[in-house]
Amino acid sequence: MTVYRQRIGGTGYAFEGLVELLAKATPRRSGDELAGCAARSDAERAAAQWALAEVPLPEFLAEPVVPYETDEVTRLIIDTHDRSAFARVSHLTVGDLRDWLLSAAARDDAAALAAVAPGLTPEMVAAVSKIMRNQDLIAVARAVRVRSGFRTTIGLPGTLATRLQPNHPTDDPRGIAAAVLDGLLLGCGDAVIGINPATDSPRATADLLALLDEVRRRYEIPAQSCVLAHVTTTLELISAGAPVDLVFQSIAGTEGANSGFGVNLSLLREANEAGRSLRRGTVGDNVMYFETGQGSALSADAHRGAGGAPVDQQTLEARAYAVARELDPLLVNTVVGFIGPEYLYDGKQIVRAGLEDHFCGKLLGLPMGVDVCYTNHAEADSDDMDTLLTLLGAAGAAFVIAVPGADDVMLGYQSLSFHDALYARKVLGLRPAPEFADWLDRLGLLDAQGRIREVEPLSSPLRALAGGG
Repeated sequence: MTVYRQRIGGTGYAFEGLVELLAKATPRRSGDELAGCAARSDAERAAAQWALAEVPLPEFLAEPVVPYETDEVTRLIIDTHDRSAFARVSHLTVGDLRDWLLSAAARDDAAALAAVAPGLTPEMVAAVSKIMRNQDLIAVARAVRVRSGFRTTIGLPGTLATRLQPNHPTDDPRGIAAAVLDGLLLGCGDAVIGINPATDSPRATADLLALLDEVRRRYEIPAQSCVLAHVTTTLELISAGAPVDLVFQSIAGTEGANSGFGVNLSLLREANEAGRSLRRGTVGDNVMYFETGQGSALSADAHRGAGGAPVDQQTLEARAYAVARELDPLLVNTVVGFIGPEYLYDGKQIVRAGLEDHFCGKLLGLPMGVDVCYTNHAEADSDDMDTLLTLLGAAGAAFVIAVPGADDVMLGYQSLSFHDALYARKVLGLRPAPEFADWLDRLGLLDAQGRIREVEPLSSPLRALAGGG
């Protein structure tokens, strides 16, 4: 194990191996403090970042942070590593990689960034993010182009898609339909109309799938739907002939954490094949939808790496993106503030984590979105969410999640509202996915500038959703 040394202000620091170095170099967050792996002072953090900048990229292949022998995510990362793509940057250190990424972003060289992506491991990408300022994360992510498609095309430049999240505490069809109407009238739903079910029963999930599919077909909406049940429930419903568009699953960055979610790589590959076999897409066949979040491995006590040392939560989050990348998804989003202040304490930590996650996922080649959110016991508020939303819009996020009034009454957390999505599109000059925008225009919901008109619900062609006939 390599010992990395750095002296700052007359004080020497030593970091035993990449696991400790990565953890100590991470910007401050409560989850790493809870795990006992965070830097003890700003000086130690600065020393770790300085030392990390000097690490040659090939060392991340030689010293996996989670052992190859005991973790299938590590085996996936190493066994699928594209050494041809890596050759372009294999001579660089972490600091050199930062400089190269920023130069490519400055040139808006999307082709170069895409070409190197298969050669980058999650640990390399996590490492470089730790020595980047927020503006660096935004500049590089904005220059990266990642496209996916099902019934709408996700990730095109100049667009910001939305997941319309019409959750209801009892899965009441009328309550869900009202929320869907509200979102559609405000231009939301082009990424997915996705429900978190109140229960995971196959029958309830099937009923919700049928409801969403009926609405989609009746109004010829170019969008995809999803009920975010466990992947095994969705597989069962595919076999039963249910109208499944997207297959959802929460994933994490270690085999142990994924086992806690009840999944492994083999099951996820089976689900991807099953979803694609239905051939329900029109503009693409990306059928998987993944959610992640910093702290998930720690909360499952599955966050340890080489020698049993705790791995920092942001590095483990980036490793989850290797799992997602293997399955070629339509959508991936981090639920950045959902797990709670034990992992991301306040608005500052949530904003930073959201930018890190978006940068890492996008650089690794994913159609990356963010659930801009916080729990009510975190030291955060809607102003923090406004800030993160605006920064993500500038960074070229593929999509965000929106719920009625920004308050998810079923899951009990604060996210974005449909009006927040309107704000971001208007201020930043962004549009919905093109297929969805054309549908909105046909209904007369767009003005001459392509912005959402203010429409009375009962005067809309969608009025039947609200019980208007």
